[in-house]
Amino acid sequence: MRTLIRVLIVGLLVAGGIAAAVGCLPSSGFAQEAKPNGDQEAKPTGEQEAKPTREDAKAITLKAAALIAARGLNEAAKAFNADGEFKQGEIYVNVIDFDGVWKVYPPRPVRVGLNVSGVADPDGKLIVQEILAIARRDGEGWVEYRWLNPATNRIEPKVTYVKRVPDQDLVAYVGVYQ
Repeated sequence: MRTLIRVLIVGLLVAGGIAAAVGCLPSSGFAQEAKPNGDQEAKPTGEQEAKPTREDAKAITLKAAALIAARGLNEAAKAFNADGEFKQGEIYVNVIDFDGVWKVYPPRPVRVGLNVSGVADPDGKLIVQEILAIARRDGEGWVEYRWLNPATNRIEPKVTYVKRVPDQDLVAYVGVYQ
């Protein structure tokens, strides 16, 4: 049995070395990052993207609400669902209407149309109700709650910036783990 395991390990190492040699896998401690023109750029694998901040969440939310106001929800949704300025790492734009129905939900687009007005955090805080209350009352602001972070698989504090789309019964919001 040990011999079989050793053979499998050696085989995987050899296959990995071949794949790295032809550019299928990272080699020399560098990951290959695709550029928009198709070229590859090497960056150290130990390098991580900066963790998004509250300021990032607010800026993206404000920009998202402005885009919906200027171009309409359908056009904006295309930008929100595509990787880029509005969707990167843990950052993505959610949009709900004043009934609490998801209009945009990039992590699982099949859930668009679902009423989430009763969603609560592990402490029973009705998150969506608070998002809607802030949007109706103040037009924009912060909501703090606890939520499962998929990166750590732990319940963690999260803060979300909420912005009502001007002259519409829509709310854009972006959250970040603290």
